[in-house]
Amino acid sequence: MRTTSNPVFRNLPRQEGGGYANFGSGVTGAGQMGQQFGNQYGQYQQQPYQQAPYQQPYQQAPATRAMTIDDVVTKTATTLGVLALSAIISYSLTNANNSLAPLFVIGGGLVGLVLVLVATFARKMDNPVIVLSYAVFEGLFIGALSFMFTSIEFGGAGGGTLIAQAVLGTFGVFAGMLVVYKTGAIRVTPRFTRMIVGALIGVLVLALGNLVASFFISGGLGLRDGGPIAIIFSLVCIGIAAFSFLLDFDAADQLIRAQAPEKAAWGVALGLAVTLVWLYVEILRLLSYFNND
Repeated sequence: MRTTSNPVFRNLPRQEGGGYANFGSGVTGAGQMGQQFGNQYGQYQQQPYQQAPYQQPYQQAPATRAMTIDDVVTKTATTLGVLALSAIISYSLTNANNSLAPLFVIGGGLVGLVLVLVATFARKMDNPVIVLSYAVFEGLFIGALSFMFTSIEFGGAGGGTLIAQAVLGTFGVFAGMLVVYKTGAIRVTPRFTRMIVGALIGVLVLALGNLVASFFISGGLGLRDGGPIAIIFSLVCIGIAAFSFLLDFDAADQLIRAQAPEKAAWGVALGLAVTLVWLYVEILRLLSYFNND
């Protein structure tokens, strides 16, 4: 049974019986993400309403439209468009007033993290307000962070071309992994999923350990100081983020096959945005290492 490394996808709201909360129960067979919905929207067709003589005909509520690939593309594009616009505004504001950069990085990053946690654990991934709010605050975060990575005042590498290179690299990896998934060059299997999830946990533990160590040792464990270990660590993070796309594509594909409700596409958009932001930050960080040499 396949799962996804992305917690946003993995915890899309389900109710007891296998269906998504508020969308009826289904039957198993499409994995942890894509529980089959059966004929949940046509239950009144399967069990016709028995109306008494002279009673008004029963008015059946319209069924929720099933999610399609067009819904995924549209909502993902909308989310990324809002994120990009917010990032451009953030970069412009921090460029005009450098003191705003730490505020946007810390504030935007924390609020974005809180929104993801709320969406994940409160099962609100299909809420467009939460998804687009995440895009706004995460845009503030990456816009200011991009400025800091390329600003001499913050010890950055200098040169805005780094940002363009990081953006092209991010979407290049995204497009490449989409081709890999569509062609079946790498199959998403339970073993593959366990490997990626294990790698994600390992990277998270190392990153937290480096953060804690930096409070007591200059440079921490050396994972973010621009040295050889930092370069290797960034390459590992980029690789894990890239392979995570395969799990995310597979999870979205299962939702479509399971005829999940149209609103579930917002959850797909949120999950993809989280992975894209992580990949962009790691690529930008790696490029800054080489340009600082």
